[in-house]
Amino acid sequence: MEKTRWFWVWVITSLFFRLVLIYFPENLNLGFRPEVATPLTSLRRLAEGYWLKQSSMSPYAGSMYHGSPMLLSILGPLTVKRIEGQPSHLMCSLLFVVADLVTAMLIRATGQTLQLAYSQSLRSLNLVSLLESSETLSAGDIAALVYLWNPLTIITCVGSSTSPIENLLIVLSLYGACLRIAPLAAFGWVLAMHLSLYPVILIIPVILLLGYGPDAPPRKLFLQKNSSENGNSPSCHGNYPCNEVTSQEKLPLHPFLWRPVMHFMLWASFWLFYVFVLCSISLKQHGGLLEMLKRTHGFILTMEDLSPNIGVLWYFFAEVFDFFRDFFLIVFHINILFMILPLAIRLKHRPCFLAFVYIAISSMLKSYPSVSFHSCSS
Repeated sequence: MEKTRWFWVWVITSLFFRLVLIYFPENLNLGFRPEVATPLTSLRRLAEGYWLKQSSMSPYAGSMYHGSPMLLSILGPLTVKRIEGQPSHLMCSLLFVVADLVTAMLIRATGQTLQLAYSQSLRSLNLVSLLESSETLSAGDIAALVYLWNPLTIITCVGSSTSPIENLLIVLSLYGACLRIAPLAAFGWVLAMHLSLYPVILIIPVILLLGYGPDAPPRKLFLQKNSSENGNSPSCHGNYPCNEVTSQEKLPLHPFLWRPVMHFMLWASFWLFYVFVLCSISLKQHGGLLEMLKRTHGFILTMEDLSPNIGVLWYFFAEVFDFFRDFFLIVFHINILFMILPLAIRLKHRPCFLAFVYIAISSMLKSYPSVSFHSCSS
């Protein structure tokens, strides 16, 4: 009870700290920093796109806005609302604070689910002593507080960037997958992919979470456990275990469940179709879906904006000859894909950690990186 009370004290303090920073003059000018706001996440660019749309022009005219039309419909009206004597974009900043709070609560709930799965794994291995010592701290509470008090998360929240929305959708997808709620996991994954494209690689850990569950200990742990119970040395379980038949009978079954995976695929198809319908309606008079895909995902893949950021690709493509540009674009983007399969094979029994590794890799190798994705992966 005491730990829970202190947890909420720290949560409320982190929210109050964000509100204090929001009321600083011009938000400390963080919205103009390339480390915080990128061409894809800048709230100033979103406000420009909304103004163009309100003027009966395409929101992508002038090469300023490259985000989703859905963000224009949600955040656009908030960018034009002004409260006299209050900072600009106050309503958007308050929405980002709420998004950070919800993200932290989802991280906490995911941590509790992982802790429960970890406890069940220890019981199946007859390691009750480790279970008792591991319950002294709540991993979910610690992870939530680390996210809320991460300086990079705070900077992103008060720096006029739409990244807190993307972080929320990514965590929502993983949370739904941990609980095997296919509609929720599909909703978060589709929207996260729609906003920034790179979360598409998270489909592998999401499928593993839905199929195996949040924690599936490696098979060799059970083999070693049965070996010690039978009095055999661990070396017997090399390529040909000494008591192979007995060990196979004693192994707990962790089958891959295809039903939630199929539900996820169906719901993902539904949400993707629904998003495309909404975007086509929003851009009906401004080029439709093809224009949106060219200005959003195409903008990410072709890296048209070479303004400085915390990555290295902008500098590389500013120096490379145009003749080799397409070749190196393929090389840099496919570099992420080359890491997907080996990591999935090695970490298939730890899907949440696999998702963390994927997010960390994509945050470093993406076209327009910012501190927000480093804060999410931390």
